[in-house]
Amino acid sequence: MGLLGPSVSSSEVMLVVAASPIAAGQVIESGQVKTMAWPRGKAPEQSFSKASALVGRVAKHPIYPGELLIEPKLAAVDARGGLASTIESGKRAISVGVNEVVGVTGFALPGSYVDVLVSAKDAANAPFATTVLTRIKVLAVAQDTETDATKPKVVKAVTLELTPTEAEKLDLARSIGTLSLVLRNENDTAVADSDGTRLSDILRSAPPVPVRVAPTAAGAAPQARTKPPAAPRPARPPSEETETVTSIRGIAKREEQP
Repeated sequence: MGLLGPSVSSSEVMLVVAASPIAAGQVIESGQVKTMAWPRGKAPEQSFSKASALVGRVAKHPIYPGELLIEPKLAAVDARGGLASTIESGKRAISVGVNEVVGVTGFALPGSYVDVLVSAKDAANAPFATTVLTRIKVLAVAQDTETDATKPKVVKAVTLELTPTEAEKLDLARSIGTLSLVLRNENDTAVADSDGTRLSDILRSAPPVPVRVAPTAAGAAPQARTKPPAAPRPARPPSEETETVTSIRGIAKREEQP
């Protein structure tokens, strides 16, 4: 596959590819696209054969050099560019502050998918953490709609693409606790099914056995109850001279104590 020359073989067709990186929300300029020979049998139906048809259109997703330009990667024809042009129809963009371990230390990039967690305390003041939203697309990190994947950075705010109902859940979650993002594989479409985690799920050791304390005088510090000392054995009375009885049986004589 090479650049389209003066002639193209019957097995190839002219298609438009990116000549340089195109950021999401950017208006495509003439120098950012070029034509290349493409196998005719592998040409997508939504591709373009003329570069002029792409000039002035807005990229909905990041496009990289050599990548084929197709309609799903572009915003509507009358889009003016910017972040609003990258939002899917029927969805909304909302920016939220998150903790500093967001997206596995900065690896959550525009175009990544994340789960949203909230850490808070319930009505009984017991701490808990739970998954609020799953497989949410990241539109921007800080104010960047495109970042270098080889240079992750820690940020405190991201912009997410949500349905109106998801946006309501997220807004409520951030009002009760701290939000965190969990980075996930973009091909993983499974919905997270979790009942959340509480402190008792982490501290799995047996609860301490309560220790009874003996009553103390007012103001005295309580002391742990100890085993009472064994009662002393009664002391033997002082040795005294005992009275003896003499018994005679037959011819034998012996002394006996009564």
